[in-house]
Amino acid sequence: MNVVDLVSKKQINPNVPEFRVGDTVKVNYTIIEGEKERIQAFEGEVIAKKGRAAEETFTVRKMSYGVGVERVFPVNSPRIASLEVVKKGKVRRAKLNFLRNKKGEYKIKERN
Repeated sequence: MNVVDLVSKKQINPNVPEFRVGDTVKVNYTIIEGEKERIQAFEGEVIAKKGRAAEETFTVRKMSYGVGVERVFPVNSPRIASLEVVKKGKVRRAKLNFLRNKKGEYKIKERN
């Protein structure tokens, strides 16, 4: 095992639950504003996962007052206070980029 693999193995967060594309997740993310810190919740559907090991990221999309909002989170970020899977979705794609054109009229089937 080389040095890069050893360093990235230490950075992996073991407290992250298993989730897939299509799942509805609630991410509590620590926001730093000047000297203050607060936790902001972001709940939506996972539309993409990218990377592997310590560099893995996922994209969450939600509708806010009729406008689609997307945010990319690193899976192993220390700023993620908690990650909760609200609903498991059943999809047949690895990337759900087509949801960007649906304008809030889509529904993802639930997985058992």
